Amino acid sequence: MDSSSLSSIESLVHDIKKDLFSKQDNFNTFLTKTIFAYDIAWLAMIPFDNQEKEANGPMFVSCLNWILNNQNEQGFWGESNDENQIPTINTLPITLACMVALKKWNVGERHIRKGLKFIHANMYTLLKENSQCFPCNWFTIVFPSILQLAKAQGLEIIIVNGSNKLLSDVIMKKKALLESEKLNDNIVSEAQAFMSTGNKKCLEYLKSIVQQCPNGVSSRFPVDEELKMLCMVDNIQRMGLAKHFEKEIQQILDQVYNNYQINNLKNNSEYLLSSEEEKTSDDLPDKLLKDSLVFRLLRLQGYKINQGSFCWFLQPHLKDKIEKNKEQFTYVMYNVYRATDLMFNGESQMEEARFFARNFLMNNDNLSLFPSLQKVIEHELNVPWFARLEHLDHRLWIELNQSIPHSIGKSSFYWLSYLQNEKLMQLAVQNYEYRQSIYRKELEDLKRWSKEKGLVDIGFGREKTTYSYFASAASSSSFLPYESFLRLIVAKCSIIITVADDFYDEEASLSELHILSEAIQRWDAKNLDGPSKIIFEALDDLVCDVAKMYHLQHKIDITPQLRHMWKETFDAWMMESSWSKTSNLPSRDKYLQVGMISIGAHILVLHAASLGCTILPNQMFGPINGQYENITKLLMTTTRLLNDIQSYQKEMEVGKMNYTLLHLNENPRGQIEDSIDFVKVILGDKKKEFLENVLMDGFNDMPRTMKLLHLSCLNVFHMFFNSCNLFDTKSAILEDIMRAIYIPLGQNEQTKVMPIQEKKIKEKIEIVKVNACVNYEKNMKQLQVGVGISYVKRQSPKNYNSFGLSTKGLASHILRLCFM
Repeated sequence: MDSSSLSSIESLVHDIKKDLFSKQDNFNTFLTKTIFAYDIAWLAMIPFDNQEKEANGPMFVSCLNWILNNQNEQGFWGESNDENQIPTINTLPITLACMVALKKWNVGERHIRKGLKFIHANMYTLLKENSQCFPCNWFTIVFPSILQLAKAQGLEIIIVNGSNKLLSDVIMKKKALLESEKLNDNIVSEAQAFMSTGNKKCLEYLKSIVQQCPNGVSSRFPVDEELKMLCMVDNIQRMGLAKHFEKEIQQILDQVYNNYQINNLKNNSEYLLSSEEEKTSDDLPDKLLKDSLVFRLLRLQGYKINQGSFCWFLQPHLKDKIEKNKEQFTYVMYNVYRATDLMFNGESQMEEARFFARNFLMNNDNLSLFPSLQKVIEHELNVPWFARLEHLDHRLWIELNQSIPHSIGKSSFYWLSYLQNEKLMQLAVQNYEYRQSIYRKELEDLKRWSKEKGLVDIGFGREKTTYSYFASAASSSSFLPYESFLRLIVAKCSIIITVADDFYDEEASLSELHILSEAIQRWDAKNLDGPSKIIFEALDDLVCDVAKMYHLQHKIDITPQLRHMWKETFDAWMMESSWSKTSNLPSRDKYLQVGMISIGAHILVLHAASLGCTILPNQMFGPINGQYENITKLLMTTTRLLNDIQSYQKEMEVGKMNYTLLHLNENPRGQIEDSIDFVKVILGDKKKEFLENVLMDGFNDMPRTMKLLHLSCLNVFHMFFNSCNLFDTKSAILEDIMRAIYIPLGQNEQTKVMPIQEKKIKEKIEIVKVNACVNYEKNMKQLQVGVGISYVKRQSPKNYNSFGLSTKGLASHILRLCFM
């Protein structure tokens, strides 16, 4: 690994913390002090071509639209008392300025009438209440001038009795203020200067101000600062950068949760609106987007949050509004669907929300207008959250990040674009590719270990060194540091489990299996030879390494606990082989009791957890000290059921039983689909219970890292068994391995895989590397070559011969590099 790369990453992290976190108020300050309603009104007055004698339309249409979309029901624009919506005195000049802009372009007649009604009804009261001390110099300076301009524009401003004296007082105070202080009102001054002189520098300044909001100006004012920060946290997590900003993210979410608890006391009553009220509620998309993000981000971090915090939209009239405004709600419902990934048992509202959101997204013709967003949504709908490896998810989000049109419809998504700054993207790319460099080195170390232990050349079964490491690395990138031996420990356990399981399933006779099983119980290799000796010695080496590392950390010997886990697992394999070879059928309960051990998931997480966490209570290591923790038992059960849903056909062909087939056997009048559905219901409930055990406190005393290891293990099994048993296929995950470990990131959707014509030599080497890693029995060589060629053709079907080789020549070249 290049130390300069790590140094560059650390420097970027420092800069981003300074830019995004230590100055979190910058963007909000910009909106509230620089682009607030009065300034927007002046920007809206600027014509498209200032040199024309007659106005030909506004230069900044978004500013004019903002005025049309943001008038208060009482008729004013600007600030009000948050509790009872009482307008402040600043609403007087702001409302006048907005009406002047509308009058200039002959639009918004209804808005102007409402604005005039507000001015006439409230001018005297507001001036009188503040006559002793106006709240800021800004009002004193701008109000008399904008009132004069409004009259000049033909607005019929009626000065009611008593207002004249108060207005004269304001003018006198303005005169005194201008004599003692300099006016500092850049945007208004520049707008007036440009309209008077046409000065290009003034225009460039004004354009730069508006462009700082990527879509012109906000469609709503003021911006929700909390929503902006939630979007930033979500973006950082999805880029795989959360570990760099743990403290900052925790502070943000703590504050969000405090606000949630306060708002929860109100029971969201403000959103239990009547149909008529909701028709005029323009903030529904933003509110639902925010609440779905709050739910997902808080629940992922273990905060207690109720499903009702975002499922309030399930009222019929709200659903009807959402259905009728698909473009406006597309990105919102995508986030609602994401929130429902984190469903616990008994949360029926979330079931309904998920069903509604899924149907909304699947039947949305607007998606075809936004190909990048469409790809993200299709990935969300087609690949369950449980079945995703986060390292690859990070890659997908980075590649699509700059091309996702966050400003779908009228909803205020511009802050998402603001967060896509160059430094954050640069950090995401460097972080991903630095991890790839670490993964390549660790994989080479693992391959040497497998070779030295004889597991590569054992002569039977699935040699899955690369697959095992890929699964370990790609599922834990968000919570394991760059340098972590846990990935190698998990991968070594996986390799031994795979080889030993195949030995018990397919290779050995019952007598050979009894000999190996007895040796494991004695933990003694005496009388072992051939594959049995290879398996035992590799296992003993692994257990000794883990025990030594644990002893160095905690001065405690866990060798007996580690051996016990392996002993019961080999016993389970022995039991299943006996059932298979003697045609004895266990009950479903007995089968599951054995099968949840034979699947080996507990081996993976507990070996890694012993080294990656603080000192662990003995009971976490399992039955030698009692029962496994419930979270571990749920992992063991769900992984077994996942396997048995997908592998029943193969196991039926070789004479093995599994849970799905046993249910079918007990229900001979049923169909296999009925048994699959039966197991899926059990699996669904177990996964929800498991997720609650992972995310929430109070179920166990496990450290968070250990619980996340459990979740990553389920992700891996779910990935392999999502639609078929990928672990048994020859090349189905080849491309994912390449993207996770070998192929550098592209900068956008078009360059997500390096173009062959630009990097053909490097691509060829990478294809060869991965094919060599997968390296099956010698009689599979030709298949590997086919996989390599088909990959090249798939990436660039017209140009795969740009390697400078014929198909036959390419095949020979790959064979030579792989096997000679």
